[in-house]
Amino acid sequence: MMHANVANDWWQSPTQTPNDQARQQASERQNQLTKPPGSLGMLEQVAIQLAALQGQTLPTLERVQCVLFAGDHGVAAQGVSAFPQAVTVEMLKNFASGGAAMSVLARQQQLPLTLVNCGTASDCESLAGIVHRPVMAGTADFSQQAAMTEIQARQALQLGAEQAERLASEQAQLLIAGEMGIANTSAATVLSACLLQQPVAELVGPGTGLDDGRLAHKQQVLEQALQRALTEQPAPTPLQALAQLGGLEIAAMAGAYVRAAQLGIPALVDGFIATSAALLAVQLNPAVRDWLLFSHGSAEPGHCQLLAALQAEPLLQLGMRLGEGSGAATALPLLRLALALHRDMATFAEAEVSGP
Repeated sequence: MMHANVANDWWQSPTQTPNDQARQQASERQNQLTKPPGSLGMLEQVAIQLAALQGQTLPTLERVQCVLFAGDHGVAAQGVSAFPQAVTVEMLKNFASGGAAMSVLARQQQLPLTLVNCGTASDCESLAGIVHRPVMAGTADFSQQAAMTEIQARQALQLGAEQAERLASEQAQLLIAGEMGIANTSAATVLSACLLQQPVAELVGPGTGLDDGRLAHKQQVLEQALQRALTEQPAPTPLQALAQLGGLEIAAMAGAYVRAAQLGIPALVDGFIATSAALLAVQLNPAVRDWLLFSHGSAEPGHCQLLAALQAEPLLQLGMRLGEGSGAATALPLLRLALALHRDMATFAEAEVSGP
């Protein structure tokens, strides 16, 4: 297996190609099952999509892996989050001990959950049950300077690629990437605004629960940050935008999505922050889009803009906005039910039922 290399633009290497024959056969099977064609809606579509991605008419999701990437954000110093920065490490500890929402969802479904420290502001390498690979002690405050150097951005992308390579070696059939990092809705907002060339105002939201006054402050900080970045780096490439405005965990998720697509592993994308990483991944390598499924529409206002930009239709609308991978983990049983229906329903011929 060719390993992703931090020195080159490995993300530009081709992705695997979805299997059109398997897609066609799965589609034909759906039309023979004992139901009116199309009557299972998106459950039919995702079964057909997974058939194409797995290259088999009857796909399965027995080996699903969750990877949660954590990192801190210097912009937290500007008061853009309702929670203090110390919560990133405190929550990492909570994930490791099984008390976080994503820990519960993973445990309920017997999903392996890997925790990766991409760079927290305070040292937490004594915490057990975590893969410690810090690129830096949290990003710099991007309202004042670039969040990271281009080399650090490459290193953070590489962290995700490494996890995707591990998943491939363990024959994983689906990746769920989650994140933890106080102020990461700020990073996701301003990075997405830069990548989409949209105003911050169209994407900004309350994150962890800011009131209107603090939300207005957050918007102002992010607008100034975007202006600073574009003054310093006019017409930035996706990699330059990441270095200027991104987060370490957002970079790692993007790297995981790209490398997974190169290795033929689909990803089930979580909410707003994960979708900002998916947007970055698709801008780094447009063919990655074929390998992404979208779990839910977040209550975070900017999420619908990102989904529209990616022409993505999410499976669920539950008003969730927690992150961590929780929306994707909640949608996973739906994918498994879709595949069970696709596999186990009788055809008209098998059931001796008259077709239309």
